[in-house]
Parts: sequence; structure tokens; C-alpha cells
Amino acid sequence: MNFRMYWIWLLLALAGCMQLPKVEGPQGADFAGKTQKGQSLVPKQELTSEILFDFLLGETALQRDNLDVAVESYTRLAKKTRDPRIAERATDIALRARRSDEAEQAVVLWIELEPDAINARQAAAALFVSIGKLEKARPHLEKLLSSDRSAADKGFMHLSRLLSRHSDKNATLKLMRQLATPYPDLPEAHFAVSQAAWSANQLELALQAMKRALALRPDWEIAAIHQGRILQKIANAEAMAFYENYLAKYPKANDMRIAYVRMLMSEKNFASARDQFEKLMVENPFNADIALAVGLLSLELNDIAGAEENFKKALDLGYEDPDNIYFNLGRIYEVTQQTEKAMEFYRQVSGGERYLLAQIRYAVLLLRKEGIGSARHHLHQLSPENDQQYAQLILAEAQLLREVNAHDEVFNLLDKGLSKIPDHPDLLYDRALAADKIGMFDITERDLRKLIELRPDNAHAYNALGYSLAERGLRLPEALALIKKAVELAPDDPYIMDSLGWVYYRMGKLNEGLNYLNLAFASRPDPEIAAHLGEVLWAKGAREDAEKIWRSALEANPGNEVLLDTMKRLMQE
Repeated sequence: MNFRMYWIWLLLALAGCMQLPKVEGPQGADFAGKTQKGQSLVPKQELTSEILFDFLLGETALQRDNLDVAVESYTRLAKKTRDPRIAERATDIALRARRSDEAEQAVVLWIELEPDAINARQAAAALFVSIGKLEKARPHLEKLLSSDRSAADKGFMHLSRLLSRHSDKNATLKLMRQLATPYPDLPEAHFAVSQAAWSANQLELALQAMKRALALRPDWEIAAIHQGRILQKIANAEAMAFYENYLAKYPKANDMRIAYVRMLMSEKNFASARDQFEKLMVENPFNADIALAVGLLSLELNDIAGAEENFKKALDLGYEDPDNIYFNLGRIYEVTQQTEKAMEFYRQVSGGERYLLAQIRYAVLLLRKEGIGSARHHLHQLSPENDQQYAQLILAEAQLLREVNAHDEVFNLLDKGLSKIPDHPDLLYDRALAADKIGMFDITERDLRKLIELRPDNAHAYNALGYSLAERGLRLPEALALIKKAVELAPDDPYIMDSLGWVYYRMGKLNEGLNYLNLAFASRPDPEIAAHLGEVLWAKGAREDAEKIWRSALEANPGNEVLLDTMKRLMQE
């Protein structure tokens, strides 16, 4: 039945009330009859022209979506008729119009006329919570909870969600504690108090309330999960012990175990996280998601065989995103130098977020197998869907060209990319490095300064510009300032630390240079850092130490150009 027909029937009912016999109410009031619920009585009401006008005006306004006029009409109508049905209608319209004052007037009248109506109490509670009048909401919430104590558990859980959106967390906590007081043996009441205390950052209170909830209902998994979360905020060791003890008692509490895994992952305790996933797998042997998780953790732990086994198991179990698994299997076989297998799995990636990266890795392997022509041809067959993918393919092709020392082509390719996507940060950075490689230092400096302008927090742009100046012995104080800025932005980056050591060396400050280069090399034994560290040691007369570092780095990175050039230049002097 549409709204128009509904209110025509209501209008007829109001008119019909004029014909009903007068009934004496309990306090001598006049009533026309009871509602279907038997909870309220509809007043005897004469259908005056004024009432009819307000009714028609309100309905016409609703039809025309003029809620303000409808609110005013129905508010007047509710006060005149004192009919709970009209008061309910006025409340609904005022709420839809977000007219909180009129909604409050209407719902208060509705409750006065129909004090036991649950939907009236619900409307009042929701209204007062939404406008932040928690004290006014309280009696209605108390009434709702006490109206059916057998359903109070569900009531507290719903209330916890409703009040979680209120901005004044301390006021919410106060209200929740007041509401929970009559229910000392109801675990959901303590749960709701704990949630409110958590939101108010009162962790000890949150913990005590959740402990009480669990004491009343020990196998309540969601409460255990929340207690673990609270303990993590207080003391990780206590949280760890709680998870372990609970899972020992309830080994099939899978959601709790997953919560524990999340904690272990956040602590980077991947071995223990994998152990927990393996226990989950025992309980859920046909769960492909768990098999994948074990595979990923095995990969993180460098357990290649375990990763391969579980990835394949996830595939056999019908994991919904096989492309993700194909990609990871490709990674495994690439790392273990099983090129054909790696290419096979990369080729199977047919879509998703890993598709482009899989094709790029395939091209890298194709370069090693068939040469630069085949590798570039493969990349050229791909169709980027947006500028970012286009840039990603340009950068990948540029790296392939670097592998074969085609530095002029690298520059030209990146130049072409920037003609299509001007000022793309990654392309600018890469072209700056390419220009530096072929001696076009003016372009290097221009691109890096442009990048700093676009991304003033890009540490690598400052570092690259400072290093380029230092390498050429130009404007060394400026180079030092640029690299110090990079260190400020990325203090733990070993490559930036290497640049700082190098610029000090170029400035003749060998001890400072050596200190920073030692720090960089200890953090990342990279061959180019080894080349710089060895050169400073050589300059200080520690030639045996320099040669030892170079030869060790060369053994791990045979063919590194910077390292070989440094050794050749200095050892043949």
C-alpha cells in the first residue's frame, strides 16, 4: 500500500472515531478505542477543516519532497489530534528532514500517548543518541532493556554498536555503566562496558570488564579476542600468555587463533605465526586461504620448499585468486634459478594487481634467455590501462636497457615517457640518473630540482643531486647540504649514508667520511658502498683492509662496474 492510500485510510479512521461510543478511561479521560497492540487508546477526534487542511498540506508537501512544510504540518497535527499514529508519523518525517527539535517534540508526545510502544522508545533513544543528549536517551534505553530481559543480551550488543559512534567517549562510558548496573550477571553488559571503556582509552577498566564477561561466559570467543586486544595495548607479554592459555583450553577457537596470528605478525614473529596457521590447517584441512597464508609466511622465512608446497596446495584447493599464487610460484622458481618454471608461472598470471609485475619479471628472464630484442618485444605487447602503468612499463624497459649498457637508449626512452606524462616523479628521477650516466649533467640537475619542487619530501632526489655534485667535485658545500637534507628525511637509508660519507671524502674530511661509510656498509654490504669504503681506506693508507673489502664484495657481486673500475683505477697506480 502506498503512502497516499495509507493516509486516506487513516483519515477515514479518524472520521470514523466520531461515530464510536464514548468510553470512560481509567482517569476519566475520553477514549475512542484501543490500538491493535492494546497499548494505547485513540482519542475521540472531530475531523475539523483545520485538521483536514494540515493533513492535506502535509501529504502534498511529502509528495513534492518539501520535508520542511511536511514537518510543520504534521507537528501541528500531532499536537491537535493527540493521536499516537499521527505523532509517530510526525516523528518519522522530522527525523527524515533532520529537524531534531521537531523530532524531539513529536517523539515525546508519542511516548506520552503510547508509553509502552517499543518502536517509540527506539526512535527516542536513537534520536537522543544521534544529537548527543545521552541523559535524555537513558530512560528510554533502560525501558528498552527492561522490557524484555530475556533479550537484554542482544540489546547490549546492539547498544554497544549504536553508542560507539558518539563523539563524547567518556559520556558514553558513563551511560553504559549506568545501563549495565542492573545486570551484574549478564556477560554482554560487561562486554558493552568494556567496549565503551576501550573507546574512552580507559584500558584498565576495559580489561576488568572484559575479564568479568569472560568469567561469566568462558568460551565466548569474541570477548577473548577483545581481551587480547586490550592486553596488547597494556603489555605484549601478558597478551601473548593470554592467547596461548586460551588456545590451550579452546584449541578450536579459530577466530581467536587468527587474532593471535595478527599479533605475531605485527611483532614480525613469522615463525610462530606460521606455527599457528599450521594448527589452523589441521582444523581446516581444506581451507585454501590458510594454505596460502602458510605459503607466504614460509616465503618470508626463506623456507622455499615449504612455500612451494603450500602454494600448490592452495591451488589444488581452488584458491579464488590463482594469479596471486602463480606470481609467487614464479618468484620462487626465479630465486632458485629454475628459469623455465618461473617463466611458465609468470606467463599464467592473467590479471589482477600482479599481472603487470609478472609480465615485467617474465621480460627480465626473457632478456637472460633470448636477449634484449625479445624482452623489449614482450613489453611492447602489453597494453597499459593508465598513466601509472605506462610509466611502470617505461621504467621496466629502461632497466632492461641498463642491463645491456644501452645508456643512450635508456635516456631516449625516458625522455619519450616524459613527453607523454610530463613531471611524472619516477620518470623524472630515472631520466636524471640516465642523463648523469651519459654526461648530460645539466639535465640531471634540472630534473632533480624539478622533482624536489614537486616532491619536497623525496629524500632520494636530494641525495642524487648532492651525490652527482660530489662525484664531479662541484659545489661541495651545496652537495653536503643536499645530502644532509636527505639524511634528515631518511635517516636510516644506507645509500644516503654512503653519499654523506662520500661527500665528506671529496671535501678531504677522511675520518668523517670513513665513519659514515662504515655505518652504511654495516647496514647494507652493497658493492658500490664497498667501492667507496675501500677507496677511503686506500686514501688513509689501509690498503690491505681496502683490498679485503673489495675482494669480498666482488666475490658476492662479480662484474659490478663501479667496484671493478675503482679497483682498477687505484690498484694500478
